[in-house]
Amino acid sequence: MTQHAQGKFDIASWDEEPYEEIDAARKLTRATVTQRFSGDITGDGAVQWLMFYRTDGTADFVGLQRVAGQLGGKQGSFVLQTIGSFDGAKAAGDWTVVPGSGTDGLEGLQGTGRMEAPMGSTASYELDYELS
Repeated sequence: MTQHAQGKFDIASWDEEPYEEIDAARKLTRATVTQRFSGDITGDGAVQWLMFYRTDGTADFVGLQRVAGQLGGKQGSFVLQTIGSFDGAKAAGDWTVVPGSGTDGLEGLQGTGRMEAPMGSTASYELDYELS
């Protein structure tokens, strides 16, 4: 049976460095980020974002994010794959739980969701999931 989780996460740290600068405005960067989840997911997240910035300040990003904590009353961890974009004011991305990434009480977790993060330190999320 599919369950629905929602809540927020706060950015605890953000360390971003370019690894390829195409010109004065376009670049590829990598960010190492930690987060604190609240709501239906509680715990800590750690993610690596790879981003491409365009001349207008918008960007596309991909990432793998490990979340360790509690979901649906079960303790464990899992990995989310994110594909998203930044429009200059808000980042939004689609989540997929990476198959086989669930540990402990979250073993067998499957799901998809979405996150939205306006500029600042707090983002919202939704995750539709099943535990097999």
